[in-house]
Amino acid sequence: MFKDLPKFVFFTGKGGVGKTSLACATTLDLASKGHKILLVSTDPASNVGQVFETEIGNKITEITKCPGVDAIEINPEEAAADYRERIVGPMRGILPEVALRSIEEQLSGACTIEIAAFDEFTALLTDNDLVARYDHVIFDTAPTGHTIRMLKLPGAWSGFLEEGKGDASCLGPLAGLEKQRDRYASAVDRLSDKNETRLVLVARPRHSALAEVGRTSVELASIGIKNQQLAINGMMPQNTGDDPLAKALLKRDQDALAAMLPEVAALPRTTFALRPENLVGLAALKRFAAGDVDAVASATAAPLEHADFPTLGNLVDDVEGPGKGLIMFMGKGGVGKTTIAAAVATELAARGHQVLLTTTDPAAHISETLAGSQPGLTVSRIDPAVETANYHAEVMATKGRDLDDQARAMLEEDLRSPCTEEIAVFQAFSRVIRESSKKFVIMDTAPTGHTLLLLDATGSYHKDVLRHQDEASRARITTPMMRLQDPAQTKIMIVTLPETTPVLEAAHLQEDLGRAGIEPYGWIVNSSLAAAETSQDLLRKRARSELTQIAKVRDDLSKRYAVVPMQAVEPVGVDRLKGLCASRSEPVAA
Repeated sequence: MFKDLPKFVFFTGKGGVGKTSLACATTLDLASKGHKILLVSTDPASNVGQVFETEIGNKITEITKCPGVDAIEINPEEAAADYRERIVGPMRGILPEVALRSIEEQLSGACTIEIAAFDEFTALLTDNDLVARYDHVIFDTAPTGHTIRMLKLPGAWSGFLEEGKGDASCLGPLAGLEKQRDRYASAVDRLSDKNETRLVLVARPRHSALAEVGRTSVELASIGIKNQQLAINGMMPQNTGDDPLAKALLKRDQDALAAMLPEVAALPRTTFALRPENLVGLAALKRFAAGDVDAVASATAAPLEHADFPTLGNLVDDVEGPGKGLIMFMGKGGVGKTTIAAAVATELAARGHQVLLTTTDPAAHISETLAGSQPGLTVSRIDPAVETANYHAEVMATKGRDLDDQARAMLEEDLRSPCTEEIAVFQAFSRVIRESSKKFVIMDTAPTGHTLLLLDATGSYHKDVLRHQDEASRARITTPMMRLQDPAQTKIMIVTLPETTPVLEAAHLQEDLGRAGIEPYGWIVNSSLAAAETSQDLLRKRARSELTQIAKVRDDLSKRYAVVPMQAVEPVGVDRLKGLCASRSEPVAA
């Protein structure tokens, strides 16, 4: 595994690259050497509990099957509930009930949820009495965009408190935050101390994942986190035999590594081979932690029977009829939402429709995926920085237009609140939804946790609007949430991989959407070896392991589904993207 690890170790990277597997395997490796470990998950879509076959939750929990290991999953919703109670609790019996309800409402947004999770993160990072009980604290973090925002927050909020700027309504009374100034400053110091902290950047050997690692590395270095290490996970082994797909996958991995930015290539590197099994359960993790490479080299599998899976083109046929509407692609990071969204958008445009392809992902790379143009297809991105700047300008031009200098200055300060970004992004999201009444709008969303926070803001807005209208007015109003809940206007596609953990997390996402009154239209199982053609032993074994998960999607989770075969060449560019929709499943060779 990794050598000479400091006290604090962060695993981060693009979603779906194996951060949790590496974090858990590193935990087991250290614990087997007699070290006491605290494993912390800050991922809104955490599955550490599933990996360790233990119910963990928002409190430090002993992993009884792994002596020396404790774990905690920082659940954003639970953290926000605790955070709200810490703010509101002391005021109960002092303030009128109407005032308490107002404060609770202010503390119900997505901004508060993110800050609450961050608050718990910094509490763990800076609690000297707590961390003294452990030899190492391992952090399994959220996908990259979310993590960078969180890691930047100590500095951002320290400055926010130092200058006393903004409306802290989403955070609670400013006086309460003042007490946390020292803790936030300590978090900044600890994160940037190379003797105490190492940041492990995890990536698959793919161009897009390594490009993201490059961006992440630069951003983290800019905020003082320079003790970085690169972990390449899932490298295709050299023993490809005569199998064309295996040879193509190995070449793809090698080409991606050769094209790394010099700054990334210069980082200390550890490479982990592609394995024939999913890393779920302690037995598989222990084999991985022990470096059991023989299991990879000698993997064999019996021939697979041909499976005639529905294709992505079939799913496009299903949604094409109305000639317009919102199609949202959701799922765990790293499952290929951007590629699938771009493929569907490109195919619909090629069929003569007007299509807007947009993203809410902070780590979006739609333009890189398209690598060209298609008549009828336009591309946009909901960029938080751009939307916040536009919102700021709009407010100053309207509300601030007739104010005197002192009042304008106060309004400027109010707009410096972190809540402003949440409002601006939500407004942009709402505008995009309205566009779907005239054309197809294909939305590539951020990884699951971020998306649910955005939907939470949409739901809060929906409730607030309806609460302030009489019955007659309500009948005339169509809120963004109402559009999302209407299957005639919005079709939600859940994208997953044919592996245990991604399918389980996608099922949890479907449950969360159901509680919001949103029913997914279909599921897309991406990068399937079972739908491709291969004779290589390792790939056949992985293909066979997929069949149970594909059957679960087909029989238990979806009304309609499609399976996209593993591609020998990364589907970048308009022609290859359209090819995903034209693909038909092929038998896996005997």
